[in-house]
Amino acid sequence: MHAPSLDHLVVVSPTLDEGVRWCEQHLGVAPGPGGAHPLMGTHNRLLKIASSSFPGAYLEVIALDPAATPTRAPGLRRWFDMDDDRLMARVRSEGPLLAHWVARTPDVQQAAHHLRSVNLDPGPVLQASRETPAGLLQWSITVRDDGQRLFDGVLPTLIEWGERHPTERMPDSDVRLERLTLKHPQPDALRAGLRAAGLLETACFQIEAGTPGMVAMFQVHGVTRHLSSSLPLMSST
Repeated sequence: MHAPSLDHLVVVSPTLDEGVRWCEQHLGVAPGPGGAHPLMGTHNRLLKIASSSFPGAYLEVIALDPAATPTRAPGLRRWFDMDDDRLMARVRSEGPLLAHWVARTPDVQQAAHHLRSVNLDPGPVLQASRETPAGLLQWSITVRDDGQRLFDGVLPTLIEWGERHPTERMPDSDVRLERLTLKHPQPDALRAGLRAAGLLETACFQIEAGTPGMVAMFQVHGVTRHLSSSLPLMSST
């Protein structure tokens, strides 16, 4: 069984088209095909960002699907705070936003139980799926009834994939995720949550005290770039 690790970064966008343009502008490549999520009424595009530090990682550009009605029960909110008025107002005003991350685990039920043991409620484990040209892609994922991201999005949602992982059919890109910095005014509590989920030993995470947010460091065509949840994309050589 593989140890828990970062699965993907979540970029919430006003529309998929705007998310694609954002990717092309800042990362130099368009995300590949994704699909629709009937359960949540969202759809996505995906970009492989795997590296030796984060094998199997990808970036998800996700948006509300204006043509879809969620099959999730009325009154239950969508994942990643995508029904939160403040978050979505910011996305509409500022454009695509690095809003969250998802960690894969070999046993999502057990990992969720461990989070609850330190008084963190990730929500129930839901079964989700979407159609792909290669067949049905299936996974189990923690989603709170209120859709809330824990620690303002800095503590990840947990996922356990079925027989296939989406990166298996993604082409390689020249975008490599090298480090993820997690910032929160309660860094010790954040560490406790990461430890409970089995993620604290991952050497490529950096935890800092500060305003809640994340900074992802990439290598893009030989250039180091930083994508922040609170600042514009920054580049350095």
